[in-house]
Amino acid sequence: MLIVDHVKKSYPTVGQPLTVLHDVSLRLEPGQSAAIVGPSGTGKTTLLQILGTLDRPDEGDVSINGTDPFSLDEKARAAFRNQTIGFVFQDHHLLPQLSVLENVLIPALATGKPSASDTHRAETLIDAVGLGQRSTHLPGELSGGERERVAIARAMLMRPTLILADEPTGNLDSKTATDITHLLLRLQADENAVLVTVTHSLALADAMQSQFELNEGRLVEKSMA
Repeated sequence: MLIVDHVKKSYPTVGQPLTVLHDVSLRLEPGQSAAIVGPSGTGKTTLLQILGTLDRPDEGDVSINGTDPFSLDEKARAAFRNQTIGFVFQDHHLLPQLSVLENVLIPALATGKPSASDTHRAETLIDAVGLGQRSTHLPGELSGGERERVAIARAMLMRPTLILADEPTGNLDSKTATDITHLLLRLQADENAVLVTVTHSLALADAMQSQFELNEGRLVEKSMA
């Protein structure tokens, strides 16, 4: 479960502090998916970074599976993030010198050498995203859609209970974007995870169970007609 309660975030400027998030609250149950939409520069990425425990709110609380990650020290918070949260980025952030399999296994490296079960899990995910014949290939040998599939498999490796996707279809053509959307939702459902995606894509947003608009730092749920 993800609970965000009255979160506020500001940044210092040469004048008055710039408040990016105003009293943001959100609650999502396991298995739920939500899109956060809104104009550029309204705090969507800031909110995603707070949900991912990469940035700390000035005020308010965040709870993931009953744990306040900001009550943990830096090392414990990093371990919690690795075990609990899966990230899917617009630009996939694959390491070009590593194979598909090695890229998917990256989260397991945080706890040492990947185990046999980690490798089996990675191979199963690579098959699930349709790249079973490409596991030894390098990212430079893959299409944009294939690289995004690898990024999704990597995000799912540790069986996260919270998946955060930042414009996961932003660089893809419409057919590939549709395929990636369906894949992301299928894997999220398989794990009964919470999925939060930030997007400008109406098609991706409409595929989520709920939509929230962030405008001028305020988060409002949109009616799903």
